[in-house]
Amino acid sequence: MINRKLAKILSKRYIILASMLFIAALGLVLLPSYQKNENITAENLLAKVINPERYIISDVLADKIITNDPSIILIDVREVDEFTKYTLPNAINIPLSDILNEDYQGYLDQDRYNVILFSNENFKADQAWLLLNRLGYSNLHVLNGGINGWYHTILNPPKPTEDMPNEAYELYNFRRAAGLYFGVGIKAKERKVAKKVVKKIVPKQKKKKRKPEGGC
Repeated sequence: MINRKLAKILSKRYIILASMLFIAALGLVLLPSYQKNENITAENLLAKVINPERYIISDVLADKIITNDPSIILIDVREVDEFTKYTLPNAINIPLSDILNEDYQGYLDQDRYNVILFSNENFKADQAWLLLNRLGYSNLHVLNGGINGWYHTILNPPKPTEDMPNEAYELYNFRRAAGLYFGVGIKAKERKVAKKVVKKIVPKQKKKKRKPEGGC
């Protein structure tokens, strides 16, 4: 019985690891060779992929937005029609299909903000995260669960049961208050579209090539 349980656990871990390796390999194949950063090795990239710190949960992000944390910039990688229907406050829409467009490089490759990528779930945001990491961009994070997770956590949180500890009720009360802050109460039937406020972005300064000394 124990061996069967152990086998199931190991099987699940293998599937998860294999999935991560497949996503990483797919990203390396899709990225054009002239855009790859040769300083990023496959081992370093895989280490970043399996690091849970690359994710940010809805509760933490909600608190950052409510307190006007100046260190974050939100990037919605969904298509324009989905972005128009609903997005997070002050988010900037850069669809996954345009993520490598040089026009958006200033938002993604900079040192001033922590870039938080999100989509409906994790899939598109994870793809964007992988491609940008392959380019050597830093300070990149993914909203765990995406908009769907945000809805079920912040906008429509599950009510704790009587047998749960006080911490569960405190978290629930925070989520309810956060839901009201974002304009959508638990019983609300309509979602509000967040207004777009673009932050001042300072792109990384590229190193200039030194001119050869001497000569006429």
